[in-house]
Amino acid sequence: MLAGASSIALGLAFFVFLGIGLSIYLAVIWQISVRRLVAIPPAPEGLKTFGWPEAFLGAALVLFLVLNIVSSFGRSSIHLSGRDLTANFLFTAFIVFFVAAFLKLRGIDIDSLGGFSKTSLKRAVSTGVILLLAATPLILLAEAITQNLFGGGSSRQEIVDLFNSSQTIRQRAMIIVLAVIVAPISEEFIFRFFIYGVLRRYFGIAVGLVFNALLFAAAHNHLPSTLPLFVLGASFTLAYEWSGSILVSMTMHALFNSVQLVFLAFPDLFQQ
Repeated sequence: MLAGASSIALGLAFFVFLGIGLSIYLAVIWQISVRRLVAIPPAPEGLKTFGWPEAFLGAALVLFLVLNIVSSFGRSSIHLSGRDLTANFLFTAFIVFFVAAFLKLRGIDIDSLGGFSKTSLKRAVSTGVILLLAATPLILLAEAITQNLFGGGSSRQEIVDLFNSSQTIRQRAMIIVLAVIVAPISEEFIFRFFIYGVLRRYFGIAVGLVFNALLFAAAHNHLPSTLPLFVLGASFTLAYEWSGSILVSMTMHALFNSVQLVFLAFPDLFQQ
């Protein structure tokens, strides 16, 4: 009887948490919509935005990601190794530096366009914490739907198994650095700053957000995680659009990955 009462209390708490999270993100969406209706002041003189060269580069990058996603469907389940993970992140870092160099050669101010100096690190972290907490019940709901469709435990990605099977502190430290520092910076730069920036420029916020979140989810090449990753990617994009600073979505991404690693590092304290 006590267990049943606890389950009811947890269920009610979750729905309250879900309502709060939905309210926050609906408010964010409303504020973004209002901004689009208000006259936008002209960009500072000399500040270049994304143009057709960036659109072609973005299209090539999207095509590459789509081809990689399609090719993954024909492959059997892949067991990641530490070397595979390192190679993957090094390649991602190469793409980041290539895109950044391309933008610099084009005379585009990455700092101003991405809002890197628009907010302080302290404010970015505090904003990221609030928005990530608000997104958590939405992600959990998507995860629950996934579990019902694919069965318990099926949404775990290969990197989770790699972390769990790591035998050395060095390998786990490498995974932590890649997941908490490298991945949030590189993925947010590629997906939110560049790809979403190009999509937003030519197709608008709504189309850019949905396509970007779908691409972000599909690029992880793990079908059972698609819905939770779509919700996660959408929350990152909304945070970037609302705050005007890519540092906020980078912070959210880093915090999310950190929490996941804490759950894996202390399995006796947390259930899957």
